[in-house]
Amino acid sequence: MRLHDTLYIGGTWRPAASGATFTDTNPWTGEPWAAVADGSAADAADAVDAAAEAQPSWAALPPSQRAETLRRVADQIEARRADIAEVLIAEIGSIPSKAQHECNLGAGNVLAAADLATQVHDEHPHSALGKHNTLMRVPVGVVSVVSPWNAPFILSLRGVANAVALGNTVVLKPSEESPVSGGLLIAQLFEAAGVPAGVLNVVSCSRNNVADVGDVLVTHESVRAISFTGSEAVGRSLAALAGQHLKKIDLELGGSDACVVLADADLDAAVDGAVFGAFHHAGQICMSSKRIVVEDAIADEFTDRFVRQVAQLKHGDPSRDDVAVGPVINPGQVAKLQAAVDDAVAQGATVLTGGSTDGACFEPTVLTDVTPDMAAYRDELFGPVRVIHRVPDADAAVAMANDSDYGLSAAVWTQDVERGLEIARRLDTGMAHVNGPTVTAEPHIPFGGMKASGMGRNGGEGAIEAFTELRWLSVQVEPRPVPPLFRAPTDTEGASS
Repeated sequence: MRLHDTLYIGGTWRPAASGATFTDTNPWTGEPWAAVADGSAADAADAVDAAAEAQPSWAALPPSQRAETLRRVADQIEARRADIAEVLIAEIGSIPSKAQHECNLGAGNVLAAADLATQVHDEHPHSALGKHNTLMRVPVGVVSVVSPWNAPFILSLRGVANAVALGNTVVLKPSEESPVSGGLLIAQLFEAAGVPAGVLNVVSCSRNNVADVGDVLVTHESVRAISFTGSEAVGRSLAALAGQHLKKIDLELGGSDACVVLADADLDAAVDGAVFGAFHHAGQICMSSKRIVVEDAIADEFTDRFVRQVAQLKHGDPSRDDVAVGPVINPGQVAKLQAAVDDAVAQGATVLTGGSTDGACFEPTVLTDVTPDMAAYRDELFGPVRVIHRVPDADAAVAMANDSDYGLSAAVWTQDVERGLEIARRLDTGMAHVNGPTVTAEPHIPFGGMKASGMGRNGGEGAIEAFTELRWLSVQVEPRPVPPLFRAPTDTEGASS
């Protein structure tokens, strides 16, 4: 079993204040994989203090120097690509291609953040008051980044790199399911790249300490912004707490993303895109295609081809190159998926393929005849269980796609691109892709959702908004007398009085 029994605070590796560790489990084998430092509220407070101490000098560096430092982090990712992939496979059950994708996009996130550092410029809007106006962006200060387990390397780096590039310092709390790939490994990369002490601090903790650590990372007086990726329930709680303390917060939450297949779609491309969007990383992605909405005219042919392709997906040991669908993250989530399928079937849904637990995996599953009164219709099925809905026309497809509390990503498949864009504009989602899968991200593009899928954006201009404050400075360059009642009296006015 590996030892990751220290936290990274102020440039120093140190045990948790209590000396405690917790067990990080391999989801495929069910065996202990690492012993990890179990941080507490006291450790989180120390990390925030370290970040606050380091922030002024980090922000004072020229943007080009911060950018160069981040490019060295990207170099470290490339140098340790094999190690990173090995950790992602063992810790969260990534298949090799997904692990390599995390390395690619993780490095891309860092390089895009490096470019962002030099893209923040002052603006000088016109004045009607004889002023010279300057609008400038300044770092918020200390940023708390709370990241999830499903794409831990990408999603931790996304928040950390953008915040750091813009002159902030960070305290990162990775998920208890991925403390190494989502946190401690990243700290090693930053340290090896020569990032100054205190710029990045990492506090791992067990589920028992999540609430206490999370409370500090929102309420500590030095924390000025929070970037959270995770469940809707936790996001709502953090948003309420942040509001009480007047902290900025960026939330990327769940999704029940629709893949809309119109009657004129290229079926080869649509089936491939829908299968990938639905079952990549065992469907454990916020923007997975969880609902496949198909026009009646092609529903029979699409469904037949989709189901046959899903039935051929191999599930099992994620380290094997021929396995497309690895394990579900933990036994509790496996049980939730089985309960959702069983409940749907009991109420009249039909299983077209799969439908059962297989050890640490859940079979790639396709349901149909799912109605709005079923949990499988409303809830986010975070795993390899997907639902096909038939609709009479494109308007009905839009209505069904929008019939969700969530609004993260969507896909529209059609050979009429203009019509596809018109449909995409009508969808209540933060992102919509014509003839591309719902699972899509580019490091420099603002990423985020609407409705219960969150608020705020990360990446590009979204990161600037999330991690900086906008200030107005002015110089009065033309005389602007104040109203007479507020002026000092002249000598003549004084004599006459």
